[in-house]
Amino acid sequence: MRATIEDVMTTNLVTCPSTSTIADAARLMRDRNIGDVLVLRDGDKLAGIVTDRDLVVRCLAEGAGADATLERACTGSLVSVGPETKIDEAAEVMRERSVRRLAVVRDGRAVGIVSLGDLAMKSDPKSTLGGISASAPNG
Repeated sequence: MRATIEDVMTTNLVTCPSTSTIADAARLMRDRNIGDVLVLRDGDKLAGIVTDRDLVVRCLAEGAGADATLERACTGSLVSVGPETKIDEAAEVMRERSVRRLAVVRDGRAVGIVSLGDLAMKSDPKSTLGGISASAPNG
């Protein structure tokens, strides 16, 4: 049986309402040592994802202040897969859409997130990307 996204996804999701500020998201990322936050609208509807890179490139570099909302920063055209998606299929989606993270959605709700590093660790843990992804974070 081929492994699925459910086998490798992170289920300890960090979320913020779209009305939160980019400073709120940045503090969450710092405090939890993560690089992305799922953005929710109207309580629990997945609106997008914001990454540390988004905060820098879409917000700070464009002159947004720390009080700008995540609505401005998040990637609205979120790419997602279901938990039953095969790992190689998810990798192909990432390649085709040029994304490094996929939201994992079941019945319209986020149930996980999977990164390119997660896939590398599962597919080839001895690869350079797999090794880097398995390492403890620096800093």
